[in-house]
Amino acid sequence: MKLRTLAFIALAGMVWAGSSQGAEGFTEFRIGILGGENASDRLRSNECLREKTEAILGVPTKLFAPADYNGVIEGLLGGNLDMAWLGASGYSKVYLTNPDAVVPVLTKINDDGSFGYYSIGFTRKDTGITSLEEMKGKVFAFGDPNSTSGYLIPSIEIPAKGYSMEPGEYFEDVIFTGGHEQTIIAVSNGDIDAGVSWADGLGDWEDGFNSGAFRKAVDAGLVDMTQLTEIWRSKVIPEGPIVLRKDLPVDVMLKMTGMMAALPSTDPECAYGFMAGKIKAIAPISHEDYEVIVEARKLKSQ
Repeated sequence: MKLRTLAFIALAGMVWAGSSQGAEGFTEFRIGILGGENASDRLRSNECLREKTEAILGVPTKLFAPADYNGVIEGLLGGNLDMAWLGASGYSKVYLTNPDAVVPVLTKINDDGSFGYYSIGFTRKDTGITSLEEMKGKVFAFGDPNSTSGYLIPSIEIPAKGYSMEPGEYFEDVIFTGGHEQTIIAVSNGDIDAGVSWADGLGDWEDGFNSGAFRKAVDAGLVDMTQLTEIWRSKVIPEGPIVLRKDLPVDVMLKMTGMMAALPSTDPECAYGFMAGKIKAIAPISHEDYEVIVEARKLKSQ
């Protein structure tokens, strides 16, 4: 059975309190785009998605690229955005704040059929640093407090290895750059000693892997991966969900879920831009796939 059909069945089988059955009075669709690269690049990468959405729904569609992850999260919570591709941590924040705000419907499937990615610590080769053991007294950078790979998972796994992330205790400083692209550029330019970003871990390092922030940076000509080296890798992280506002008309949800599930086959180039590189499919997902991240986020907030 095709993924598009599966997505339709998965979504159609749900009943959401407050969802209208038709799209009467539905006049606009708004898509939020997480940070990670500069706003103009994000808008350009997703323009094809905007056009397809406008065509299939028959209403004006707008893209929003806030400066940070929280802008998208608050937009979804406030009902000002209708769809976004969130990281697992960002989704967890939305869910913990209001479990009725959004519903996860789809996610990215990697080239090899796996469902996940990695947070990868990296530095410039000329620093001579090859591991976290050699990062004592150095500056370590993270992307955004609401990023799964850019903060949540490293903030759990790195201290578990005995390296405190309190500034001044093991690392000289622990800073936030604002996003994955900013971290990659800062490390590449030698402005900071090391940072973390995300990738599917497939393909070649020199290409920035098959998909992820490194791949986007390579495609944009922002970084030469041969000048960088990996110093740490997380355990596999569940890929974040494409979410829809839960009180959207059901037919709007069905149209968007079907269109997104079919995107890799109907327009591979658009899927490449939206999903940050090479992928195999966009497949159905549910809240249960993120419960471990929800619990991790809950623990970090205590």
